[in-house]
Amino acid sequence: MENEYQTSVQQQEKVLTIGDWMVTILLLCIPLVNIIMLIVWACSSSTPKSKKNFAIAQLIYMAIAIVLSFLFMGALIGLISAAGGM
Repeated sequence: MENEYQTSVQQQEKVLTIGDWMVTILLLCIPLVNIIMLIVWACSSSTPKSKKNFAIAQLIYMAIAIVLSFLFMGALIGLISAAGGM
């Protein structure tokens, strides 16, 4: 049991190489795959800590962007409907 814990800790503390980050960024450029991979990386216990934190931060930014998009879209629809009623 202790050996599995040590292996898990060592794996989480792994330093990601430039190649690892290039693959990560490439995967994040693909629609839908990016969201799925961010969720997998954020929830996986085998993901290195730096990638896990990056995935969580990216998901938070995506959530904020979605909320702001709905707010701006609602405001735009409201302005258009108000202008059309004149």
